[in-house]
Amino acid sequence: MDKKIKVAVIGATGAVGQVFMWMLSEHPWFELSYVTASAARVGQKYSATVHWVMPFEMPEAIKDMDVREFNYQQMKDAGVRIVFSALPAAVASEAEPQLRANGFYVFSNAAAMRYDQNVPILIPEANVEKLELVRSQGYPQTGFCVTNANCVTTGLAVALAPLRKYGIKTITINSYQSVSGAGYPGLSSFDITDNCIPFIKGEEEKIEKEVKKILSIDPEVYAYTVRVPVMFGHLETVWLEFEQDVTEDMIVKDWQDFNVVPELPSSPAQPIVYSAEPTFPQPKYAFWGNPKGMVVYTGRIKKKNNKIGFCLLVNNIVKGAAGGSIQNAEAFVKNFGLI
Repeated sequence: MDKKIKVAVIGATGAVGQVFMWMLSEHPWFELSYVTASAARVGQKYSATVHWVMPFEMPEAIKDMDVREFNYQQMKDAGVRIVFSALPAAVASEAEPQLRANGFYVFSNAAAMRYDQNVPILIPEANVEKLELVRSQGYPQTGFCVTNANCVTTGLAVALAPLRKYGIKTITINSYQSVSGAGYPGLSSFDITDNCIPFIKGEEEKIEKEVKKILSIDPEVYAYTVRVPVMFGHLETVWLEFEQDVTEDMIVKDWQDFNVVPELPSSPAQPIVYSAEPTFPQPKYAFWGNPKGMVVYTGRIKKKNNKIGFCLLVNNIVKGAAGGSIQNAEAFVKNFGLI
């Protein structure tokens, strides 16, 4: 690119915000130009006010960035065009529509606007054509909002995208979700240490609703979600019933052949990686792949009666959150000719 597009991260000090900062620190298309957090952090250096929870060192490029106030005019003065939102849903419900109204291109990890009819829940591997919905929000005359999916739904939708052709009748999913999905500081150690919690508020409903919207399918969806004492990575067990007769080999081949989002900096060459190793995948692989954390891993495929079962792993804060939003912005920039 002749010139990078200037971007902002709002809500930069939480777990998802930290992934935005890490992935944008050396991005080839985007220049990280404006960073916000809570009012108490304004005026401080990023490294001095953030509790860094990533399993690697903070990039040097972001350590001395100033945390600034959430101010539309100041963002415009800084040349910001794209805003990445890691805000809590309650705050995002007010801030994101205002950002859109002020002409910004908002790529959000929050659920606040996910279910608006003209706001796409975008996963480039599954439904990149839904980017056209930004025009119904007023683009290019105005700003717009694009959301990514719930973290569990993201992994599920990527794994199912190449399988839609067989007609998905039912989806039964159980998720085993890491504590980073609860944000920081998240759960009390008294609640989660040596324990699993078989309820995550609103999560099952999000999965059931979002997978249908993203993949444009209408199966019966049966979901349970469990919080487990793991730091990163959501493991999922899935059973599918198809309209057609499908074999394990057909599914594995579809995963291996699947690559519909080339030439985006945050897209892996192979977005779904399957292994026949009986103990694969595991959460300790969450940051594997290139780019780190953007690959969905599958394993343990089997057929019983007319159903196909398998396990999958998605990095909940990278592909399932900030990395997904960055990939969405890349898809927009490429598809709408901003590079």
